[in-house]
Amino acid sequence: MSLIICPGIHPPELTASFLAGLEDVTRTPLRELTNYFIFPSDRYPPYSAFHILETLYAWIGKPCKNSEQPDQNLSTNLLPSSSHASLVFLSFSAGVVGAIGAARTWQRSGGQVKAFIAVDGWGVPLRGEFPLYRLSHDFFTHWSSAPLGAAAEIFYADPPVPHLELWRSPQTVWGYQLKGEERSPSLFPNSPRRAPITAAVFLIDLLTRQIDSRLTG
Repeated sequence: MSLIICPGIHPPELTASFLAGLEDVTRTPLRELTNYFIFPSDRYPPYSAFHILETLYAWIGKPCKNSEQPDQNLSTNLLPSSSHASLVFLSFSAGVVGAIGAARTWQRSGGQVKAFIAVDGWGVPLRGEFPLYRLSHDFFTHWSSAPLGAAAEIFYADPPVPHLELWRSPQTVWGYQLKGEERSPSLFPNSPRRAPITAAVFLIDLLTRQIDSRLTG
């Protein structure tokens, strides 16, 4: 499995801070948990599915249908079995726009998308034949995003935080995890099923489950 990180329109330092926040939970470098690539949103528009796909092809090659054989001329620096690589997309803000298009195209082309995680992709419809997860920086963003695509699991910050803070410091953003069918949260914030967690814990739990399913599936 490879993790494809698609940042938004912001300085690259915020993404470095984001990764450090995840590693604050894992206590180990993220690369020891999973292989990952970061789309260079400082050089290419993060809202462009075309640019994300072209970058993906350069990283791991093009996907191919099961009946097709991988291109034998692909660089040996690519991931093993790159044409059948399973991907998890983790995208933020404007990056959600390009990433959801890239993920759908990757799967339609014969690749596998194990999960798609949208961090504060407000206003972006989420549709795909793969599990969808959504994180929001406040309750309004969570609530108003529900009609744009059902998610298997959801996190929203409470107390609310600024948009960029959710990406910059996920380890300090507290909130609540909901199942997809729980469109409206409980009126009782202190109920056991809504115990607060951080955005970083939510994300690491998602990624760990994807890795475990790869190892046991």
